[in-house]
Amino acid sequence: MSAPPIRTVLFGYGLGGRVFHAPLIARDPRYSLDVIVTADPVRAATAAAAYPAAVVVPTAEAALQRAGSLDLAVVSTPPATHGPIALKALESGLAAVVDKPFAHSAQAAADLIAAAKSRGLVLSVFQNRRWDGDFLTLRRLVEQGAFGTVSRFESRMESYKPVVAKEWKRKAGADDGGGILFDLGPHLIDQALALFGPAEPVHAEVRARRVAQGPDDDVFVALRHDSGVMSHLWMNSLAPQPGERFRVVGSEASWVKSGMDPQEGQLDAGLLPGDPGYGAEDPALWGLLGTGADAAAVPTEAGRYQDYYSGLAGALLHGSAVPVDPADSLRGLEIIQRIHAGL
Repeated sequence: MSAPPIRTVLFGYGLGGRVFHAPLIARDPRYSLDVIVTADPVRAATAAAAYPAAVVVPTAEAALQRAGSLDLAVVSTPPATHGPIALKALESGLAAVVDKPFAHSAQAAADLIAAAKSRGLVLSVFQNRRWDGDFLTLRRLVEQGAFGTVSRFESRMESYKPVVAKEWKRKAGADDGGGILFDLGPHLIDQALALFGPAEPVHAEVRARRVAQGPDDDVFVALRHDSGVMSHLWMNSLAPQPGERFRVVGSEASWVKSGMDPQEGQLDAGLLPGDPGYGAEDPALWGLLGTGADAAAVPTEAGRYQDYYSGLAGALLHGSAVPVDPADSLRGLEIIQRIHAGL
């Protein structure tokens, strides 16, 4: 007999909840999406129409009153609320998945890890960019030794958004987990650590350009890895033309890659894992590997965000390792806090 579905409550139905979590949860038969939490009436109506089997409630308190009939809490709300909501979910006996940033401070993240451990509950962080197709391709190339000895890793997530669309993003400072370093930094830092191991921040440029005295939106970070690799990471909301997504410099070859993984846009348009073309990248964006004019295109692997929830189901149902160890995300938060503190 198959196991009953993992009964899930989703906190938040903004971009993260609507585009990433809800479709991936609903697509996997090992889960059921039972409760969705949003106070916004338009989002509530959208959620109810998209997932008619789910109960839509306006508050976290209303959702946690149903904890006895739930198994998993997925937290996709503004960063300052990640820690408090996840902690209440754990205290209610639910396993928890927390969007990045894991919490608004390293201490809050450590408290969540301790709370989950003391209760024997599964806790993980949704570091979905580990399953970007370009990152999967890069990780394979590194493991194959395609570069020789890597000396430098460059990674960028840049866009052109001159207007801050969300009010909370305009107001939230670093103490509340606001700003682009807390928003995109967890992705870029996590990928760098996953590829090249532990690192220390050695230089950072943190600027706010869109809103005077507002949260940072133009950041550069340099990390020195214990392995000897230097990582240079850029995140910018005011880049009219984005730079290369990845550039790896090795003793024998480099790899240069432009363009962003297509899965976010595909999920937003209704394309789901298992549908033809899901996760596939335009061959025109394939990265070039080699030296000079001899560099050749390397096909980008298909992205697989669904693997996160597949791995999580294994942890919840069979006791296997979680797809993302929360300790990894804690280390990323410690680096971010050091940068905000001036290194």
